[in-house]
Amino acid sequence: MMSGKSRFKDRHASFRISLVFMVAFLIFHLFAGYTLASVDAPAAPASAEIAIPWWVWPLVLFIVTFVLGIVAVLGGVGGGVLFVPIIGGFFPFHLDFVRGAGLLVALAGALAAGPGLLKKGMADLRLALPVGLIASACAIVGAMIGLALPTDVVQTALGATILGIVGIMIMAKKSEYPDVKQADALSAALKINGVYHEASTGQDVNWKIHRTPQGLAAFILIGVMAGMFGLGAGWANVPVLNLMMGAPLKVSVATSKFLLSITDTSAAWIYVNNGAVLPMMVVPSIIGIMLGSIVGVRILAKTRPAAIRYIVIVMLLFAGSRALLKGLGIWN
Repeated sequence: MMSGKSRFKDRHASFRISLVFMVAFLIFHLFAGYTLASVDAPAAPASAEIAIPWWVWPLVLFIVTFVLGIVAVLGGVGGGVLFVPIIGGFFPFHLDFVRGAGLLVALAGALAAGPGLLKKGMADLRLALPVGLIASACAIVGAMIGLALPTDVVQTALGATILGIVGIMIMAKKSEYPDVKQADALSAALKINGVYHEASTGQDVNWKIHRTPQGLAAFILIGVMAGMFGLGAGWANVPVLNLMMGAPLKVSVATSKFLLSITDTSAAWIYVNNGAVLPMMVVPSIIGIMLGSIVGVRILAKTRPAAIRYIVIVMLLFAGSRALLKGLGIWN
């Protein structure tokens, strides 16, 4: 009887938290839509103009990214994946600045988590280095392409990519311990294998990978997309490492976090060097995401993340559609 009540309370708490996030997102959308409409409207007489103080936008960014940090943890996605389409779609900032800030937001989270994952033996250097070299080099190319292309083209491609991510989130499966019969020649030559301790079972897990050439080829595209759109690449790293190359799920997630610190650093430098990074955007966004992530970790222990994951999918679907239609000139 008590277990039934406990389950009911858990579901009720999950519902309330989900409702709060949805209401906050709708209020934010209405506020951003009103602000954009006021920006695009014809200039009013000087006596009727209302000057917005400079500190309003950093404050709004902090509040929004704080909520995004919570949702990102509960939904199991990277902060950059939520940051770029939502901030780029509903805030009056140029997309170049949003993408530069998005890379630094994803980089901050990766740098915070990477050293600890390496120390625990979860992230594997032999797996990360060849993949990271390819992805980081391609991220530089992607960043240069993204800054050179017209904004509407990048906006349209970003919207299509976000909708593709939604499809991956809905259909992708996860394999905790993929069955790799035999390592391929390239991974054997690079000695990409390892052992990690699984705390939940108390056993040591031996692992190896296969289909290494195909995986490295996939990271060429992942690197270009990460640099071009400023999303980070955690959403694509894990499926390729886990499902295509056969690394255990925990190793894939940990190595992906470490990879972001390499890939995003390379791409972020291009945006910094081209003046596409605004401290007024980056500082409150990073602080908001980091604090929101801390709160999200605490909430995660008390709620079911499945409901939040659906909210993330709905948010990305809406933001991706907005970016796609905005790039096509249908919804400005």
